[in-house]
Amino acid sequence: MSEPRRVLLVGASGLVGTQAMEAARGIPGMRLTALTRREAPMPRGARMDMLVADPARWPEAVATLAPAAVICALGTTWRRAGRSEEAFRAVDRDLVLAIAKAAKGAGAETFVVVSSVGAEPHAKARYLRVKGETEAALAQLHFRRLDLLRPGLLRGKRGADRRWLERLAILVRPLTDRFLRGARRRFRSIPARRVAAAALQCAREKAQGRFVHDNDAIARLAHRLEAAG
Repeated sequence: MSEPRRVLLVGASGLVGTQAMEAARGIPGMRLTALTRREAPMPRGARMDMLVADPARWPEAVATLAPAAVICALGTTWRRAGRSEEAFRAVDRDLVLAIAKAAKGAGAETFVVVSSVGAEPHAKARYLRVKGETEAALAQLHFRRLDLLRPGLLRGKRGADRRWLERLAILVRPLTDRFLRGARRRFRSIPARRVAAAALQCAREKAQGRFVHDNDAIARLAHRLEAAG
């Protein structure tokens, strides 16, 4: 019997990360390890490990764990970063890249990152610009497989960490989603649990290359995981 595929989840205490731990239960051939800055409750019946460490030591932890695949669901907000662009970039770009470089050095084949619809290195919006810069830098690391998940507005319980614009968008979501058709479907809202399932499926895929997944592609990946589980 072959060894289960070792998958590392970074950002387990966030919206997508918590859903990924739930979705990982019962997936055949996968052993999930969560890396987090603070202890988070694990789903009942989950067969997984959790490593709590200061973010400054995360690259070292990644190198020690030597996973086959990494799912990075890290992200902060402008408010939590103290409205400092330097602090914002330190998490959404610098820490993500530090983890990716450590994973590549440890032999990881697959890297999956939760980005955002509209990510672009030259975007006017700070958030989308940083996400785009991160995607471009990840591509330069030449993983055997790189998956860029670009969901629309994430739906799920996040509490006080929500930006006020996100809260407003969620309130009007039932109306706005109806009008986002054709090429604009990618801007629709999407459940965080679906993004989490898609990220897990990406970690299981065997095809090589760089893949960009919008809402529709994320839904297809999530469906494949459900079928496998």
